[in-house]
Amino acid sequence: MGAFVWLLQWPIRAAVLLLVGWLPLGVELENFGTAFLSAVVIGLLGTLLLWPLKLLLALPWALTSLGGLVTPINALYNWVITVVLFGLAAWLIPGFRLKNGLVSAILGAVVYSVISGLILQRLGLEVGFTRAAAVVAGGPVA
Repeated sequence: MGAFVWLLQWPIRAAVLLLVGWLPLGVELENFGTAFLSAVVIGLLGTLLLWPLKLLLALPWALTSLGGLVTPINALYNWVITVVLFGLAAWLIPGFRLKNGLVSAILGAVVYSVISGLILQRLGLEVGFTRAAAVVAGGPVA
């Protein structure tokens, strides 16, 4: 059931991306197909690049958060990773544009992650990174 739930997220996230594109944040999406492909790419990039990005940011994170003791710093680094993934997807997908560059990436990523997280949690479709990584690796899903 885990892989199926993970796949169900993509159309929901695509609809949320269309909503983000409709809001005055500087995020532009040509159509639902572009939004769907973008949601898939954001999800795959998140699964594949989360640990490398966390390793890259490990030293500054450890210093600024006092080894994880300062919770707002932890949240800030998670948002930075989300913005990077959002920007990468916009760079990779034709028809997914960030009109105002970094500002659009920040606003779009924050709104996208908050709204999609709330909807998926409400629907019981939230899949954490470790479960998604297990699906990709072919391992058991808890």
